[in-house]
Amino acid sequence: MSIDTPRPVAFVDDDAVLREANAQTLRLAGFEPFLFESAVEALKAIDERFPGVVITDLRMPRIDGMELFRTLRARDPDLPVIMITGHGDIATAVEAMREGAYDFLPKPFASDRLIQSVRRATEKRALVMENRRLRQAAEEAHAPSPLLGDAPAMERLRETLKAVADADVDVMIVGETGTGKELVADQLHHLGRRRSGRFVALNCGALPETVLESELFGHESGAFTGALKKRVGLIEHSSGGTLFLDEIESMPLSAQARLLRVLEQREITPLGSNTARQVDLRVVAAAKSDLGSSAHKASFREDLFHRLNVVTLRIPPLRERQEDVPLLFAVYLDRACRRFQREVPMLTPAVRHHLASHDWPGNVREIVHFAERVALGLAEIDLAATGKASPPSAGPQGASLPERLERYEADLIREVLTQHKGDVRASLEALGIPRKTFYDKLTKYGINRASFEAEEP
Repeated sequence: MSIDTPRPVAFVDDDAVLREANAQTLRLAGFEPFLFESAVEALKAIDERFPGVVITDLRMPRIDGMELFRTLRARDPDLPVIMITGHGDIATAVEAMREGAYDFLPKPFASDRLIQSVRRATEKRALVMENRRLRQAAEEAHAPSPLLGDAPAMERLRETLKAVADADVDVMIVGETGTGKELVADQLHHLGRRRSGRFVALNCGALPETVLESELFGHESGAFTGALKKRVGLIEHSSGGTLFLDEIESMPLSAQARLLRVLEQREITPLGSNTARQVDLRVVAAAKSDLGSSAHKASFREDLFHRLNVVTLRIPPLRERQEDVPLLFAVYLDRACRRFQREVPMLTPAVRHHLASHDWPGNVREIVHFAERVALGLAEIDLAATGKASPPSAGPQGASLPERLERYEADLIREVLTQHKGDVRASLEALGIPRKTFYDKLTKYGINRASFEAEEP
């Protein structure tokens, strides 16, 4: 549901006049009311998929508000339920709050008090529904291809991989740091007939020139000082499989010349040997940028570029597929929580703001690290330290300054309770307020401290 779509509010009351009056109040405040004259009708329409808030009168025939609340809570413990009570029902309403009701409104209540409570409950419900959507996306993401993303560019990339996997052509992968070039190369290997052979990877920028040539082409015993025994090079080792050369733009020109000959002849002559050996070779090379550009003319052989550039796969950076960020984050957050044996946390406004506004220069690698820090509870600290936390929400358009301040104060209390898992002492120290003031504010904002406590294992 988009931000501009009115949030639904279910209003349950057997008094038709009260239903219509409050429906008008809710519409004027930008909500979409759904009216029910009985709990029976409400239960037919509301389940765990309901994205809004429930308001119910406490005293109703057949099924009263308390029974309705308990039934809805059994269906979805995170569904906010606001109770409407008469003067004689305050004790029952307090009991409902202890059991997890979001708020209660004693009759007669002012319309602004109703709207204030509904707005807070709606924000909480939106966070819950967003987290559920992300978890579902993470579960659905365990597809045959680990190349995640629904953006058209990723769809085209997956289709191209399937098309060329069985073709014995060398492939060039172009993508910024952190986009997953090795993952694409690995997929290309495992989708084709070479899957039974080895997938051999080498980072050309990680080794000095002399070591790189020995690693690639191999050497005979005594070929150079220190060559005490024969070594099979990675090219020969990958015969029948796939050789992945990452950061090939870093390969020295001398090694480029030897590699070009290997690609043209499909044979390898190790250092110190005069005998060429045939190899069944497929090379997948990766670079951060287009090697055919003028910037690489002096450092990369044009003939080698054209030999490798039979098929080019471009991996788009995350800033070009921002729509994939929520899915990627959900998947890696789920994996991080499993790895660290943590519960998947609720996303705070600061984390949501960062996901929506950041351009991810480190691409998928950066989002993996961010998800890990969210799982460990460190992301909020990072965002606050760098000044990237989201600004406090100004509230709905037209809200007064006191309303905006109250909203910010309530959000801050909820964030502290979340960080300290409902622990009162730790929350008091973090907020720097007296105990009585703390409990007064919990009551004022309808915050149920117990709902923030960690569940027993």
